[in-house]
Amino acid sequence: MNDAIRIIIAILLPPVGVFLQVGFGKDFWINILLTLLGYIPGLVHAIWIIAKK
Repeated sequence: MNDAIRIIIAILLPPVGVFLQVGFGKDFWINILLTLLGYIPGLVHAIWIIAKK
């Protein structure tokens, strides 16, 4: 799947964008926690994960 599509999905639902990139790994659960603490930290983490891999 194209990274641009993953980033658009991550803007809407950050954990879904991370899931599409890495699956149910450590980064997914970290993103769930960050998103529960605040939308912006989850969004930044999701975009970082998508961009680095």
